Amino acid sequence: MTFFDVIRNAILAGFGIQETVKEFIDELVKKGELSKSEGAKLLKEWTEKAGKTSAILSKNFSEILNITIGKMNLPTKDDLEKLRKEIQSLSDRISKIEEIGK
Repeated sequence: MTFFDVIRNAILAGFGIQETVKEFIDELVKKGELSKSEGAKLLKEWTEKAGKTSAILSKNFSEILNITIGKMNLPTKDDLEKLRKEIQSLSDRISKIEEIGK
């Protein structure tokens, strides 16, 4: 299982938990242990807290990923574009030299 598979499964599990919480609150409302407004308020609070936690996890994950990629010393998109331009320039110069030599 790859790292990205683990992340995808964690996200999908989060969606499953959200549905489970909604069903649990709905059941409490049906049993009369919560009013509809209390259930709606509870679900809203839980959703907001889950959203904040998700945002924090996402930020932390992005930071860790950026640090990891930085340590791997991989070329950036800009680095690759500079190399492409330099190769094109050298190819053009070689073509001109070949034309002069003919």
